[in-house]
Amino acid sequence: MKKVKITILKRTIQEDLAKEYGIDDFPKCPLMEDNAVFYADYAKPEGFCDEAWKAIYQYVFALAHGVTETFYSGTWIKEPGIAIVCCNDGLRPVIFKLEATDIESE
Repeated sequence: MKKVKITILKRTIQEDLAKEYGIDDFPKCPLMEDNAVFYADYAKPEGFCDEAWKAIYQYVFALAHGVTETFYSGTWIKEPGIAIVCCNDGLRPVIFKLEATDIESE
């Protein structure tokens, strides 16, 4: 099994939904930081949001176990070994880049 590099590409806000449903002064995700990098295999990295992990772990698991094809029969990401995914926060989703690595898992 190999480690998977998880990079936070950006934290976003769905302005219209946040205005209608969110609290006053609704912030971007306070639990994650843009450009932060984590490494994972089957276990959630320390300091990583629990809910975000639930949303992305199946892709991390697949990449850690050597999936070499592009996901969804090539109709999604053009390069094998990469997935662009987001957490399940409908008001302020965080977008992640997952990359297979050659780093052995311990």
